[in-house]
Amino acid sequence: MNPIAATRARQSFACIATLLALAGGVQAAPLVVGQVAPLSGLKASDGRGYSAGMQMYFNHVNKAGGINGNTLVLARKDDTGRADQTLAATQQLLAEQRPLLLAGYMGSSNLAALQKSGLLAREKIALVGYRSSTFQPDAPQLYNVRAGLRDEIGKITEHLATVGITKLGLLYEEGPDAPALLASAEEAIKKNGGSLIAKGAHEMDTLRMENANKVLQAAKPQAIIMVTSGAAASAFIEKYRLEGGTARLFASSDIDLEQLAKRLAEEHMQGISIAQVTPNPYRASSKLSKEFREVQAKSGDPDVPVSYAMMEGYITAKVIAEAARRAGARPTRENLAAALDSIDSLDLGGYTVGYRPGQRGGSRFVELSIVSATGRIRQ
Repeated sequence: MNPIAATRARQSFACIATLLALAGGVQAAPLVVGQVAPLSGLKASDGRGYSAGMQMYFNHVNKAGGINGNTLVLARKDDTGRADQTLAATQQLLAEQRPLLLAGYMGSSNLAALQKSGLLAREKIALVGYRSSTFQPDAPQLYNVRAGLRDEIGKITEHLATVGITKLGLLYEEGPDAPALLASAEEAIKKNGGSLIAKGAHEMDTLRMENANKVLQAAKPQAIIMVTSGAAASAFIEKYRLEGGTARLFASSDIDLEQLAKRLAEEHMQGISIAQVTPNPYRASSKLSKEFREVQAKSGDPDVPVSYAMMEGYITAKVIAEAARRAGARPTRENLAAALDSIDSLDLGGYTVGYRPGQRGGSRFVELSIVSATGRIRQ
């Protein structure tokens, strides 16, 4: 082969090699997102709904070609809602699936145990989206997509103050996080001119409401704010109403409408108000809700009913997809965290998420919904 031909051959080979390398860089590769949540047990409705929302959006994105050529994959493990299982399940998930992000965790004690372990910092992995009444993160790896409990109770008490209701009761779950919850609740109530006259606690991870009901019946508050699981709230409402309790009932966003509708008679459902931290998933009340309903309709019937938890999971998945887009074709744990830090005002369709140093709540969106006797939301 003469020198000119040899040179041309080398150039052709180099060009082919470059094209192959570029093609390899954009081939669909899995970007694994790990979730440890209650997929069974008393709090399974929230965990499974949240998971279904994430999976629904990931499927939607993957059908359109993924993000920068990467597919989004959800790997899940069940902690049954128990804090002592959350850390072990996360360690197992990290070892087996090597996720680049974590998402969709639940429970104040569960998150506190994870944070205390230092696992997120050691693994250099971010956790995006979680549900917790009182957890106050101080780890830079934690990013939420929703308003906090103080915002929710503030919205409830602000509304009650406008109609002259100031004597309030609180239903909550006993446990290591109860003091922080009580402090947040009392601060928000006092700020809006109310007073907390009764605190009814129920045993952790149980539906035994005898003591809580006794305390709240005796105090006769004008309204009761319930900060607990949907199953526990249902058990309390049934007992409280059957024994003649007349206070207006308000619930934190952790109380799932689907659980209430399944467990309560129509006469006990009507008039309950719930603080919601996402737009309504049942009707097209915003651009985001409309998109959610369209994607859900194309996805077919999910394994679990449509719910606010599903909408929250969908929002989390959209934030993850945006971080993946900003991270480029070769996402890593480090550049995904940097991409999350760069999100300061992301409009998802009438719902804005943003992060700043020391502010990882993500959103301040809260609206009150009222439940009808048939278990439907009336905004």
